[in-house]
Amino acid sequence: MPTVFHHAGFRFFFYSNEGEPREPVHIHVVKVGGEAKFWLKPVRVARSNGLDARTLRALARIIAERSRLIEDAWHDHFGH
Repeated sequence: MPTVFHHAGFRFFFYSNEGEPREPVHIHVVKVGGEAKFWLKPVRVARSNGLDARTLRALARIIAERSRLIEDAWHDHFGH
């Protein structure tokens, strides 16, 4: 599970086995008590558990700001 970055106690990462066929670029976010999956294009919540709407909006902003970093890390890891 490659970690792309940490922010405010959250870990932003991919699962190495993202399935076949591979889903579009996305990022998983986890912190004690909650987790979420976000699509990158456009940035939106795919699913979440234990995180409130305010936190999800804040995470979406962080992901949008760092979308290039996330996408580059995705392509570096998965080779596409």
